[in-house]
Amino acid sequence: MSTATPTPPGAPATGRPDGTGPTTAPAPTPTPAPTPAPAPGQRLTGRLRLILAVLLVAQFMLAVDFSILNVALPEIGDGLGFSLGGLQWIATSFALCAAGLTLFFGRIGDLVGRKRIFLVGLAVLGAASLAGGLATSPTVLIAARIAQGLATAAVTPAGLSLLTTSFPEGPLREKALGLNGALMSAGFTTGAVLGGVLTDLLSWRWSFFVNVPVALAVLLVAPAVIKESRPAECRRLDLPGALSVTLGLLGIVYGLTRAGEHGWTDGLALAGLLAGAVLLAVFRSVERRVAQPLVPLHVLRRPTVAWGNVLGVLAFVTETSLVYLLTLYMQKTLGFSALTAGVSFGVLGLGTVAGGLLAPKVIARGSTLTALVAGGLIQAAFTGVLLLLGEGAGWMWLLLPATFFGGVGNMLVIVGFMVTATSGLPDREQGLATGLATMSQQIGITLGTPVMSAVVTATAGAATAGAVLHGVTVAVAVNAALVLVGVVIAAVFLRRRTPAGG
Repeated sequence: MSTATPTPPGAPATGRPDGTGPTTAPAPTPTPAPTPAPAPGQRLTGRLRLILAVLLVAQFMLAVDFSILNVALPEIGDGLGFSLGGLQWIATSFALCAAGLTLFFGRIGDLVGRKRIFLVGLAVLGAASLAGGLATSPTVLIAARIAQGLATAAVTPAGLSLLTTSFPEGPLREKALGLNGALMSAGFTTGAVLGGVLTDLLSWRWSFFVNVPVALAVLLVAPAVIKESRPAECRRLDLPGALSVTLGLLGIVYGLTRAGEHGWTDGLALAGLLAGAVLLAVFRSVERRVAQPLVPLHVLRRPTVAWGNVLGVLAFVTETSLVYLLTLYMQKTLGFSALTAGVSFGVLGLGTVAGGLLAPKVIARGSTLTALVAGGLIQAAFTGVLLLLGEGAGWMWLLLPATFFGGVGNMLVIVGFMVTATSGLPDREQGLATGLATMSQQIGITLGTPVMSAVVTATAGAATAGAVLHGVTVAVAVNAALVLVGVVIAAVFLRRRTPAGG
């Protein structure tokens, strides 16, 4: 039995043309519907803005810390009595811990709580920075740098995990990662400038002290703003996997750093690289057998994780090593002071900030693949322009815009890599994903300068201005070629795997 739908009061009753029954009255002209408000999960609320600000300040401080001591190293050596050979350990001790332990601490954050690791790491960083600034001997300074490296290895993946779990996958996360990438790259450049300014105007000790008030401010605000983030289920730590991957990464980073200082035929460098490779092979074997692996192999088999992190390594290898090459060019060929050369990189910093702001829009209108390919092509083109540099100071008019637009392209790639490598994974694996991404970043930063230094040394042949320019030109060509390798990898292996918006 059916029931007829009653005619609304006041509506005219009409019939079908054949008279067989009622039909509805002609519909009135529809009024345009108002634009729907963004879903609650896709609005940047006041609380999310505060979370973003706290996390970005912390990540910016860590990025500054990577490069702030570069200009100050000679002053530190003179002040504390470092030998010429021992001076490199100020940077190497930091890099070993920061790169070698990132994956381990990223996974620890998944297990015990990312907020807890984030806060403890910041406290260690502040204390280590204070100790470094007050150091009166090489031993105390190196111990402080080791502690800073450990803190960086803990805070960086924990901060990124808190960011990716606080912002839902999609436009909001892409915007947050874009700002994070822009500030990290800008922080790396700012560190070079700030280190020179502080050393010239005050003392090298302020390159350490500057971290203390920033870490303290974040520690005061973060506990009330950031919620704890950890998986619901309790997992055991894969100790054999943690030891093998950590020692393997330490061996690789040590070998790369040693090779940059002493050449690629150095026995200790080769021993470190070989030991690292063997230990990473052991790690892979362990992960196949253990019940609760540190790094589940199914995650590494995801093309977005595997190839995304390869692109991350290339992105950081090329841009950070380009800073080294242009520093050589400006100081050895053009005769600029360290401070003048450092200030010149402010233009590169502006380019990376612009790229970070542009990247989410490119991804929203196209895809992460669009950002990776377009960014790589822009970076390669403007890196290639630097092949035209000559021996006169007038060439700065070419160098400055080239580094600006190259920085824009590089940041498109970095944000594209971060979105690719962290998307499509559940929250319980975000510490692993961001740990892998951070490890790629650290390895890229560590690997870039030794590789390009080896190219310059092999091709320059002498320390004259013209010879250095020749070596730098060859290295710039290698740099541009590596960027293009990244473009090919993205186009071939990530095609149809990076939909619009991530």
